[in-house]
Amino acid sequence: MISSILLRVSTLLLMVGLVLGIVMGIRQDFALAPAHAHLNLVGFVLMFAAGLYYRLVPQAAEGILARIQATLHVIGAILFPAGIAIVLTYGPHYEAFAIAGSLIVFAAMALFAWIVFRTTSCARSPSVGLARQSA
Repeated sequence: MISSILLRVSTLLLMVGLVLGIVMGIRQDFALAPAHAHLNLVGFVLMFAAGLYYRLVPQAAEGILARIQATLHVIGAILFPAGIAIVLTYGPHYEAFAIAGSLIVFAAMALFAWIVFRTTSCARSPSVGLARQSA
């Protein structure tokens, strides 16, 4: 379920990012390019990767940590680029939105890193041990 939500939301955010890029290209006004780039990177690439990880490693999606991570990621992926766009449009007095969004994204990705480390193993495969013994 978490995987499906992240994959779907990331795809919607990609579409928003693509439309923003097309509009900027038509107008030849690239003032919002940093917001566009962050929306595509945080909102699509990172979120889609997390969704794929949860799909490939189902035990990672179990429990409250994955739900918190996904929720933070969705909120941050929207607030961070929106905050950047607000700062670029209305000035630095509105930096709090971009700062809050970036911190939320950081928290989401730190939690995701914790989940990945918790659900992966660094154990050596048997073939590695055999290769070293025969050499």
